[in-house]
Amino acid sequence: MAFKPAKWPRKLRSTEWFGGTSRDHIYHRSWMKNQGLPDDLFDGRPVIGICNTWSQLTPCNAHLRDLAERVKHGIYEAGGFPVEFPVFSTGESTLRPTAMMFRNLASMDVEEAIRGTPLDGVVLLVGCDKTTPSLLMGAASVDIPSIVVTGGPMLNGWFQGERVGSGTHLWKFSEAVKAGEMTQEEFLEAEAAMSRSPGSCNTMGTASTMASMAEALGMALSGNAAIPAVDSRRRVIAHLSGRRIVQMVKDDLKPSDILTREAFENAIRTNGAIGGSTNAVIHLLAIAGRVGIDLSLDDWDKAGRDIPTIVNLMPSGKYLMEEFFYAGGLPVVIKRLGEAGMLNKDAITVSGETMWDQVKDVKNWNEDVILPAEKALTSQGGIAVLKGNLAPNGAVLKPSAASPHLMQHKGRAVVFEDIDDYKAKINDDALDIDETCVMVLKNCGPKGYPGMSEVGNMGLPPKVLKKGITDMVRISDARMSGTAYGTVVLHTSPEAAAGGPLAVVKNGDMIELDVPNRKIHLDISEEELSARLADWKPSHHVPDSGYARLFHDHVQGADTGADFDFLKGCRGSAVPKDSH
Repeated sequence: MAFKPAKWPRKLRSTEWFGGTSRDHIYHRSWMKNQGLPDDLFDGRPVIGICNTWSQLTPCNAHLRDLAERVKHGIYEAGGFPVEFPVFSTGESTLRPTAMMFRNLASMDVEEAIRGTPLDGVVLLVGCDKTTPSLLMGAASVDIPSIVVTGGPMLNGWFQGERVGSGTHLWKFSEAVKAGEMTQEEFLEAEAAMSRSPGSCNTMGTASTMASMAEALGMALSGNAAIPAVDSRRRVIAHLSGRRIVQMVKDDLKPSDILTREAFENAIRTNGAIGGSTNAVIHLLAIAGRVGIDLSLDDWDKAGRDIPTIVNLMPSGKYLMEEFFYAGGLPVVIKRLGEAGMLNKDAITVSGETMWDQVKDVKNWNEDVILPAEKALTSQGGIAVLKGNLAPNGAVLKPSAASPHLMQHKGRAVVFEDIDDYKAKINDDALDIDETCVMVLKNCGPKGYPGMSEVGNMGLPPKVLKKGITDMVRISDARMSGTAYGTVVLHTSPEAAAGGPLAVVKNGDMIELDVPNRKIHLDISEEELSARLADWKPSHHVPDSGYARLFHDHVQGADTGADFDFLKGCRGSAVPKDSH
């Protein structure tokens, strides 16, 4: 059923700051007026924050200043008072050791900035992949009306007549250089083709996946996810979102009204249909934790297991986000799920309409981009959740990006103790490895790296690549970029740095991967495994101080979202006491 708005007018949060004649009210208004703001902006109209992750160090988000202006236009038109403010911006392409280490920090920044300032609603301006979950996490923990506007994907890259997918072709070309199939000069020439316009990854990487997740959760206007960053319609949806947030404040439509279990199930199924990033698993688990939804890895496997992957985009398929938008974008995918009985149709969205009402009349304009179910890239897409003695709490694999012949495989472990050990050994022709082996990388999880970097899709050794081999089974407690591909087992939990079984795998151990039966097994006896774990001692460095120490001491496992233990749950929007 449609959302029923609360009675209006009602008291707004902002009136605690601006709505009276006391010394404190005058104090707050007078300082705001040094920006040249007229009296009538403080007449009780909704104050709308524009939470902007613009940063030149976050290239995907470097165009968000323009979108913020478009949002302001919409807010003013609808009778609101827009105020833009910056928050910590986590850019995966530049931030070391990894942007994932700072997702929780950014969420804390967002949460406290919203709670401690005179905002009645907020527009979340996001782009690069960690900015989307971090802002959703922060806003969910406060629970005032919120709407997501993403920056959109960049235009297609082209090199030597071939589509170039951001990230995907970086891995592909790098391996081609090592295999002797591409010169270093050609690789440098291709660099200019990889990122030729503003926007985030043009593949179905984590940025486009999380934009799709925001839309599938109902937290963004329908159609938002796929509009290219430089398309004028991206500005239009920013403008419309500005209008809409004012009405959401009037209706008191909050994240807790939208982020229900049904909404998360819709997002999980959508992720399977689009061939979305494995990173979405961690981010949705974390967002769910902020609104008190008991979401688990088992829910990911249960809800997403039988979803066909119908979006023919890199890294799983052929096309890029530009073609996805022209074909009709995410609304077409969501409609397909609804027609197949795989959608919670009554889930409420930020528009105030149900998910089904928004998509029921859309059309697919290119069935080679958004495929019929009978031509799906894989009939069982989604994220495969694997369990066994090597991953008691679970590990994940993306079937649509994996090699079918490796989905059931048993091989000899070749172990790298950490990323530095991997880099030191991988190019050595003396390394005892062939294509039948299983590459194992340890100490790259939330505590081990720290931050759980995107190193799980380890490049293959050159001597294997030169045979024409392009994929091997790889297992780690790390993540991989949503733009990457291969038969890669990720997020193995508990992680090695926390004493999980991955920590005690030895060179020569046999490991069995059985994706159809959701199994990952270290072929040693229970007694041997117990003895190894009893003898295990931590080898990773524990930070002495600063945020790195806070992160190490409080981050939880990948299987629950890698959030901080003290950030779970909604802390609400109670107005802080005024000290003036």
